[in-house]
Amino acid sequence: MDIGEILKGLNSDQRKAVLHDHEKDAQLLILAGAGSGKTSVLTKRIQYRIASGVCPDSILSLTFTAKAALEMKERVCQIFPEAGVRLCTFHSLALFLLREKVGDSFGYERLGFQKPPIPVESDVGDFACDLVRFGLGAKSVSREELFSLDLSSRLERELIPVRKSILLSGHVIFDDLIYLAIRLLENDPEFRAEFRGRWTEFLVDEYQDINPAQYRLVIALLGDRKSLFVVGDDDQAIYGFRGADIGNIIRFQKDFKESTLIRLEWNYRSTPSILHLANRIFTDKPVTLRKVLRAGNCRQDALFKENRKPEFWESENPVLEMSRIVQRIKEMRLDYDLDYEAFAILVRYNHQRIYYEEALKDYGLPIFQVEEEGDVKGVHVETVHSSKGLQYPVVFYAGLAEKLTPGSCRGSKKEQKKQIKEERRLFYVGVTRAEALLVLLYCSKRHWKGRLETFRKSRFLKCLEKPLPESIMPLFLFRIFVLTKILCYMGIGILRLSVLRLVQPGKIKQWVDLQIQAFGAYCIRSLRVDLTIEDQALLGKVDWSRPVVVIGNHQSYADIPVVFLALSRTVGFLAKRELKLIPFLGFWMKKIGCIFIDRNKKGAGLEVKKEILESKEIPCVFIFPEGTRSKNGSMLPFKSGGFRMAVELEATLLPVVLHGTRAVWESRRDSKICKVSARILEPLDTLALKKEGGEIKIREYLMPKIRKQMEDAL
Repeated sequence: MDIGEILKGLNSDQRKAVLHDHEKDAQLLILAGAGSGKTSVLTKRIQYRIASGVCPDSILSLTFTAKAALEMKERVCQIFPEAGVRLCTFHSLALFLLREKVGDSFGYERLGFQKPPIPVESDVGDFACDLVRFGLGAKSVSREELFSLDLSSRLERELIPVRKSILLSGHVIFDDLIYLAIRLLENDPEFRAEFRGRWTEFLVDEYQDINPAQYRLVIALLGDRKSLFVVGDDDQAIYGFRGADIGNIIRFQKDFKESTLIRLEWNYRSTPSILHLANRIFTDKPVTLRKVLRAGNCRQDALFKENRKPEFWESENPVLEMSRIVQRIKEMRLDYDLDYEAFAILVRYNHQRIYYEEALKDYGLPIFQVEEEGDVKGVHVETVHSSKGLQYPVVFYAGLAEKLTPGSCRGSKKEQKKQIKEERRLFYVGVTRAEALLVLLYCSKRHWKGRLETFRKSRFLKCLEKPLPESIMPLFLFRIFVLTKILCYMGIGILRLSVLRLVQPGKIKQWVDLQIQAFGAYCIRSLRVDLTIEDQALLGKVDWSRPVVVIGNHQSYADIPVVFLALSRTVGFLAKRELKLIPFLGFWMKKIGCIFIDRNKKGAGLEVKKEILESKEIPCVFIFPEGTRSKNGSMLPFKSGGFRMAVELEATLLPVVLHGTRAVWESRRDSKICKVSARILEPLDTLALKKEGGEIKIREYLMPKIRKQMEDAL
């Protein structure tokens, strides 16, 4: 099998994950943002390892649902139909271990079972009676913890007769399976050696959702080997109430000190506007685990191309709210030719779900249902928990009020804080279900638990970007005000960086990347700019693990923060040497990798090339070709220096066209809001061009091609 076929269509981060070398870079944690193609990465990793000569029978891949395991198996078998990879859930793995024969005995026999174990439903009442019958308190231990590995030695002794009754009947519950499998692996050397020898590569999906026992099962099989490949998203850890421990993913780099971390941040589901809101939900997260979702979907349907900003509807009661929802559904079905199943109403609690289902029926709208004959197409009404892993073109996210989203939190202050964090992650899951339009809904009054209640707006609505207020500030005062704000922001950033250098020096690079994005947004807002970014999904075609030369049409100092936001990443740029003298600005320009040149000195191009080649970082440089610097926005003839450098570096050329930035500062007339746009154009890989046709003719082919792209976009 051609490995190139397996890697086809992957972005640079996905490719890096699939090709990960455990021997060289140890265990791998993939932080996979919402809609980033994690299932594709997992299945292609398995295919790649098989194509590389690894025996399929030695690969074990674990996930949480039988449906997910089946989907992955089907994808793997598209290329390797006979592959014997074990793709299964934790519980089915544990049951398999108990029923396997090692030497002369089955696993369950080694544990004292008189017959093969059969999973059954737990009966809490019967179990409580059993505890009392054997002289224990009815609540001394829950049925789920009967075979737990963390009970006191005294309780272990007291539970012997209770456990014996289970060993005699063989009637276990799903939690028993995990605990019993761990006991076998940890306490039986022969059994442990058998299965550590059988499986040499381990993959775990939804790693943020594993509980302490499941983690212990993985470690018991892995031993001290490095071949652990896990995918998860701490931002989507929403099952703490089921015992899932988000700490497993947070502690991964401490548990495995040589491990590697890769982030999948290209989202192939949602529009940039929806992702912009999603990125604002976790601004206070630790730097190490923070992700910036970027739009990677180039869909051309009308609704998706509009890139609508999330809407917020405030209603006095659910009746008025429902009327607006139905009206919008009817309008959009006509305007965009959408089926009913393109719409979803998401809620926090089942009580809410039932209300919206009944309300839709009253309006005569069909509801999505699964029946024996097949699916009944209609509007989806789901709790956010059940919507995880799904996506819809239009999402109405209802109940954005305190006590609903976030839901009620109980217990100590510490426990409530923990619950609020999970509620915030649940909100993130709801937001990222939307593909093209997200409508956030709030009702001030509604009947709840038998009475009419008044609700306050959800604290999570603070994530919505506030509209820019009107301003009548005189222009000269506005300029002074903006400059002061931006310089102060830079100065405070330097102080924060100094503290970080002392406390967490290893996190500086990622912190700077995030800070530059925040700086770009701060500048744009301070300058009162209404920014539109077009075709940002084309950035997903760029291999950022190789050199990139960004070509832009230069109009203003405001171009720089606009480009930072358009690219959603930090890039250095060529700058006049004099700019180093501006307080704070020079510091940050050095920090992001800017290259300072003396424009009046001959050989400046050679200096730039030398500095780039000597740098330890992968070059990512923003260049304004000389011919693009015009006061009226038109382009003069290009100069070839930047293009020659791109070819020599075998870089990707990425054109970006800016509109309206000069009116933001140099030719500004007042302090009113300025409309600015940045449009990403089709990237051009010079390395691919070389492979296709040999020598690249810069002046005859490359420059005219890029120029035409940019002129067509102006």
